[in-house]
Amino acid sequence: MFGINGGEALVLLLVIALVVGPERLPQYTEQLANGARTAKRLLADTKDKMSDQAPDVDWAAIDPRRYDPRRIVRDALLEDDGASPGAAPREHVTPRPGAAAGASAPATAHLAPGAAAPFDDEAT
Repeated sequence: MFGINGGEALVLLLVIALVVGPERLPQYTEQLANGARTAKRLLADTKDKMSDQAPDVDWAAIDPRRYDPRRIVRDALLEDDGASPGAAPREHVTPRPGAAAGASAPATAHLAPGAAAPFDDEAT
């Protein structure tokens, strides 16, 4: 918890008790307990409201701890325009004849005679 071990926590509690003083310590502990109860109640109410408004949402699927940017980029690059992220990848272009298997040379698409070359408005 915050990189504090048991001994350091005891020293901090002792310092707080001395600074606050014995006459105000019960008052502050009561305020702290009330604040913790209020926060717990607010969290429970929010959880209930969210489950009532969206009962069929898979919360585990949108958990930020499961966020994998490599998968998102891969899905975005492999999807066709207007297709869903789970769509099949684009058609595979075979390497040019005579290229070595496993070579790192880029695969090129061959255009039909008289066909216009693809144009990208956003290319630099």
